[in-house]
Amino acid sequence: MEDKAAGAATFRRLRKQRALSLAGLARALTATAAELHHPSLPGIASVQRSVARWESDKPTLPDERYQLLLAHFYARTLSGDTALGPGSDFAECLHALALLGAGERRASEIRTLILRAATDAGGRMLALLTPAVHAGLAAALDNPARADEQTVAALASVVTDVDTEVGSLPMVRLQLLLTPAIEVTRRLLTGGLPKPLVPRLREVAVTGLTLAGRLAFEARDDTASRALYSAATQEAGRLAQPWRQAGVHMSHALVSLYSTRGLDEARRLADQAVLAARTGESTLVRARAHALQAELAARGGHERQAQAALGLAWYDMDADHTGDPAPVGFSAGHLRGFEGVCELYVGDAGMAHDRFARSAADLNTPREQVQRAIVTTDQALARIRLGDPRSAADLLHECVAAASSTGGRVPALRLRQARKELQPWRREDWVADLDDHLMEVLGR
Repeated sequence: MEDKAAGAATFRRLRKQRALSLAGLARALTATAAELHHPSLPGIASVQRSVARWESDKPTLPDERYQLLLAHFYARTLSGDTALGPGSDFAECLHALALLGAGERRASEIRTLILRAATDAGGRMLALLTPAVHAGLAAALDNPARADEQTVAALASVVTDVDTEVGSLPMVRLQLLLTPAIEVTRRLLTGGLPKPLVPRLREVAVTGLTLAGRLAFEARDDTASRALYSAATQEAGRLAQPWRQAGVHMSHALVSLYSTRGLDEARRLADQAVLAARTGESTLVRARAHALQAELAARGGHERQAQAALGLAWYDMDADHTGDPAPVGFSAGHLRGFEGVCELYVGDAGMAHDRFARSAADLNTPREQVQRAIVTTDQALARIRLGDPRSAADLLHECVAAASSTGGRVPALRLRQARKELQPWRREDWVADLDDHLMEVLGR
């Protein structure tokens, strides 16, 4: 009950901060619904009674329609900007909803919807920062010596927030949100920044530039992608954290695999990642580096090398990860996907299918949606090679929707490969249905 009282108090404070009466907020929510072309709300008096219930001594949770309207309303500042970062009215609104009983999943859904709306409207970095923090960044750009820990934390939060939304928002929208933060980070690092802040800001730069390189690749701008990875590698080399260097090399290797012909460049980068990871502090990064090395060896037809690298990956995966500096981003579910690829190229298609199925079942968070689409497409490829093309086509229909929702380039490329292997059955109605779905959703 204490949580609910705190939630009611937060809603009451947010309303009064904007000098709104109960009726004033009711009118504002009604106007917001009209602006968003939502179904009309009941009369002002009815909406006012709902507002009063949310703020009462025995508060109730707003229903989902009102949750979204409140989020839209409080995401806009009094000056009309969009502000979603820590300390913003929007963040406080989500916190109030949580106190009143909305779950974390619902909060994540609302946040994604508001971010989608912000990017639709052309919102950029302001969407992830409070106006006060944005003003502080402007002051730091004017004079880098005025930057402080809050400046670095704000930029780090933008990178983290964008990374969190991979799989929930289309890649092009994430690129729109991330680009201004990357530019500010690079400008601050060129000189004049207080020395104690440099290492932490450089860490933000490495993470942000690596993510930006991937997003540029997803947007099919391979030239920009290579330049961003080059900058990330340069910044990572200035940090005494080999695991971060390994992370850049791994991401770059995967991009190289799909943006250039041949395996040589990707294998060179994967080998560099393994070398850096061996002296790094993260066993999970080391496991991922060995897994990538295994996949590339398998794609080159080197079974013994692939199996040796997989063994090293599982050794690191089974280690104690307490205190690992990179505790998220790679799991046993991911590793099973790499195992499946190795079996697909230099092993048994049946075993590959089972590995992919287990991996897809494990990859069930929004952040893992892109990887799940890749794994499921590879599972369909295994079915084709097992002589079950009809079932493979059914599975590929699921992958088309996932590739479309995220705009992921790799899932689309994997889908194209799987479709090519269905060519012997091209005159079948079920292949024609798949082609129609691909054309309708992906335009190919």
